[in-house]
Amino acid sequence: MLRDNVPRIAAALVGALALTACGEVTTGPTRAPVPPPVPAEQLSDVVLQVGDQKGNQRSMLAAAGLLDTPYEIEWSTFTSGPPLVEAVSAGAVDVGGVGNTPPLFGAAASAKIKAVSASEQNSATDALLVPAGSPLRSVQDLRGKTVALAKGSSAHGNVLNMLSRAGLEPDDVDLSFMQPAEAFSAFTQGQVDAWAVWDPYTAQAELEADVRVLADGRGTANGYEFTVAAVESLGDPRKNAAIADFVARIARAEQHNTANPEERAREWAADTGLPIEVTRRAAERRHRLPVPMDGELVRSQQQLARAFLDARVLPTRFRFEDYVDRRYEQQLSAIG
Repeated sequence: MLRDNVPRIAAALVGALALTACGEVTTGPTRAPVPPPVPAEQLSDVVLQVGDQKGNQRSMLAAAGLLDTPYEIEWSTFTSGPPLVEAVSAGAVDVGGVGNTPPLFGAAASAKIKAVSASEQNSATDALLVPAGSPLRSVQDLRGKTVALAKGSSAHGNVLNMLSRAGLEPDDVDLSFMQPAEAFSAFTQGQVDAWAVWDPYTAQAELEADVRVLADGRGTANGYEFTVAAVESLGDPRKNAAIADFVARIARAEQHNTANPEERAREWAADTGLPIEVTRRAAERRHRLPVPMDGELVRSQQQLARAFLDARVLPTRFRFEDYVDRRYEQQLSAIG
């Protein structure tokens, strides 16, 4: 069953993620107990509050024909991952999908969240774009230049790693923080020298503007995506059962959409309003598939957190492992 209702959640978020003092090492929330299983037929009156972003989990499930659930879903749409993580921590939503960096910002703020599943996509679609006629030929050439990107996004982390690899410091460039729509306008009007972004916006720029890829995320972006859940919801037997079903559906949808990019492109376009040509290019190369939350994933996320700490963007140190809950791991591994 599906119920499309965007609830008012602002009040629940006030003060939810007050940051701790700079330099302090934070620890993750206490692990929620794993309740006994609840059969699907007992979930008919459960309402799972799901946080989403345009073109993400809801459209993925729709493309795979997996929106018909044994519980009700109330969808709340967020402009980006950080406020979605805040909403999960505050209990305004039970679960939601985000990229690789929002859980790090949540961890730095001692959020009451756990990453309960993960996927990996083609990191080459995380790109640093310049106008086709730009004199810039390498990341080293960015010294003194302006780069547009969304603060706290995967593009932000990607740029920090690119700069480090090129021997540059974050202060060597002017990082101009703006969301993709604003950045696309600034980029095409020549107000910034480069734009760091991800698909489908990379595809949009390639098709609608005269651009060149200065560098992509291979070797600098880990490409991870996460489903994060509220600790309190994980401790509730019926909510836990609904979340278990939900993350399994997401894993199956990722597999289906990778194998059927045209179906994914159609739903992506319908959800975002982007032209089908844009979402088709993005869907054909994204290749997002479920992965285990193993030691390699944790190390990669910890390294990304270090890049943000070194750039003085994150205020506190933490162990990403403290924000991982593998209770659904066996169930998810059977899907793969």
